[in-house]
Amino acid sequence: MGLEVLIGSRGEHSLTTEVNQGLHIDLDDHDAALAAILEEARSRPFAGIIGSDDSTVELAAHAARSLGLPHNPPDAARISRRKDLARAHLMLAGCPVPIHCLVDISKPLDRQMAGLPWPCVIKPLNMSASRGVIRADNEQEFIAACRRIRGIIAESADEFERNHVLVEEYIDGVETAYEGYLHQGVLHTLAVFDKPDPLVGPFFEETIYVTPSRLEADTLKLIKQRVQQACDAYGLTTGPVHAELRVNTSDAWILEIASRTIGGDCARTLDSGTDRSLEQLTVSLATGEPVRPPEIEQSRGVMMIPIRQAGLLRRVEGILAAQKVAHIDKIDIVISEGHELVPLPEGNQYLGFIFAKADTPEAVIAALREAHEKLNFVTAPVFRLESV
Repeated sequence: MGLEVLIGSRGEHSLTTEVNQGLHIDLDDHDAALAAILEEARSRPFAGIIGSDDSTVELAAHAARSLGLPHNPPDAARISRRKDLARAHLMLAGCPVPIHCLVDISKPLDRQMAGLPWPCVIKPLNMSASRGVIRADNEQEFIAACRRIRGIIAESADEFERNHVLVEEYIDGVETAYEGYLHQGVLHTLAVFDKPDPLVGPFFEETIYVTPSRLEADTLKLIKQRVQQACDAYGLTTGPVHAELRVNTSDAWILEIASRTIGGDCARTLDSGTDRSLEQLTVSLATGEPVRPPEIEQSRGVMMIPIRQAGLLRRVEGILAAQKVAHIDKIDIVISEGHELVPLPEGNQYLGFIFAKADTPEAVIAALREAHEKLNFVTAPVFRLESV
């Protein structure tokens, strides 16, 4: 695209050259980070600024606004990364929202449990990839879940986020993912993904995404309507949109709207076989020159390989056999041997990604399942030394 890239991160000691030689900022000190970005812009003017994950979209919006670059309003970006603020704005805008409340886990839970719907889902205010999200069916499970989440969010830099969780009524239904983008406030659809594996808890480990969706046209229209309504409620106007929804006979319920692209390597399902990638579209939106989005050919899907067992990864067996399964396009193992595997709800990683494409979504799903069955992940126990 003829653009130079400067990576802003905390990676001063990174072994990756682009990170090590990039702009080093403290992402926990918003004012200092913004000042550093603006100072750098004086010596090398930027054409656009992109926050690559939930933790940086608000900072990117502030920086872009200060430099007169295309951006979402910073308040809108903040809402998109804070589940409690998002729920409040959706409710005010008349979007279908489950019964919900904030719970202060630093205080006794007995009185705060009064009137809670069962089953319910407890969520950290600012985490992704289903980390820390736990379903509870009764008071005992609720107390146990809050204790577990307390350990997960204990290192949050924000005191409010460290002491509070969002609790909402569990919504039954099929789960979908929506990928699109906003240009001048108008939502454009890239893909709607079906999630064929049921996500009923107690943890919500995502596995297979497949597109095009097999939902009826009226349901797909409702999904887009709800996502646009939510973007308007947040105040989002520019750039990528990744949404998660639950669909049942009552409505299409927004679980989250993120002002970023789909996470991990899942974006490869949207650009394989085309000359335009989701990243190229995102960069073009950030620089004010949107390109035509990629055309999706065939049915495509990805399996995010879940971590089912804790331990040290020793080796992965069966990759060659899995690659030979019909319709499998690629298998990427992203966690290196010797690294610790941490399952949900404490973990936030996947072992890797399996990609497939075929003539039908059913064939894609079958190929992903067959390939995954041929993989065997050998782990060793983790022994920790504790001082006494």
